[in-house]
Amino acid sequence: MTSVRKPLVLYARSRALPTALAALVGTAVLAAWAAAGLDAYVDPDRRVPVVALAPLSAAAVIGVSLYSPSDELDRTAVRPWWPRRLAQLTGLTALAAVLLLPAVLGHPEVFGPPAMVRDTLGCAGITAAAAVLLGARLSWLPAFGYVSAVYLGSAGARGSAAAVWAWPVQPGAQPGAWAAVLGAFAVGGALYAVRGARAGGPRG
Repeated sequence: MTSVRKPLVLYARSRALPTALAALVGTAVLAAWAAAGLDAYVDPDRRVPVVALAPLSAAAVIGVSLYSPSDELDRTAVRPWWPRRLAQLTGLTALAAVLLLPAVLGHPEVFGPPAMVRDTLGCAGITAAAAVLLGARLSWLPAFGYVSAVYLGSAGARGSAAAVWAWPVQPGAQPGAWAAVLGAFAVGGALYAVRGARAGGPRG
């Protein structure tokens, strides 16, 4: 048991996972506090900022944790690293989604838990792909740019096409939005699992 636990502990420490977990909890607390001040019981659409931006913040935390301090050792290891990478990404993404749910309980058909889970998956997928291409330190940047652009520029967007590209601000039950984020998470997760994060120096 000890022989299995020690490598896992070392892996968690090398990726600063305890710090990432604490940051995710802090993000969830901040999201719940922000949502409480929106009076969403009057109009559930007021939750859009929380549904769009809280997953983005959580994905930034996840992205930083994808950094590998020993990129060359990872590539030359006897055992494949992709299962650990995939477990790390999916585990942190699932935890982030669960932690953020209390901020948007109620009205599931509008901007409730389904929308929060969807946006967490989408942001995490983009961030994982960016970690492969840009490195963990900058992995948050593409998701930040995309979600910000959609949030600021998608007012009044309607139709099936809008549901795909404007998924961060869509109600929870939009099939097109779900298809887009599931595709983003599958591609990003596969890229990160196979390649790992691009070497880019220590985390800032």
